[in-house]
Amino acid sequence: MAKTQTETPGQNALTFLESLARDVALVLKRLGGSAHQNVVIDCVAAMKRSRGEPVNQDLRQAVVQAFESYSQWFAKPFGEGSMRWALIAEPA
Repeated sequence: MAKTQTETPGQNALTFLESLARDVALVLKRLGGSAHQNVVIDCVAAMKRSRGEPVNQDLRQAVVQAFESYSQWFAKPFGEGSMRWALIAEPA
């Protein structure tokens, strides 16, 4: 008889915000470590489309929320009012 694996909800799966934060980190890394917020959001949207994932009008706000929620990975090198984002640590 085959074993069935039971998982708790969310186990071995990234949360939506963490997934977006990882996409932001990948985009920033590919762009040399920093870029304007709008460029990052456009690139994340393009990545999602290329993977066949839906892109809706709420994506912009969700990406900003992911950036802010994972502040251990990201910074605004020119200060809080800046629209420039930078990668300060890569996700594990």
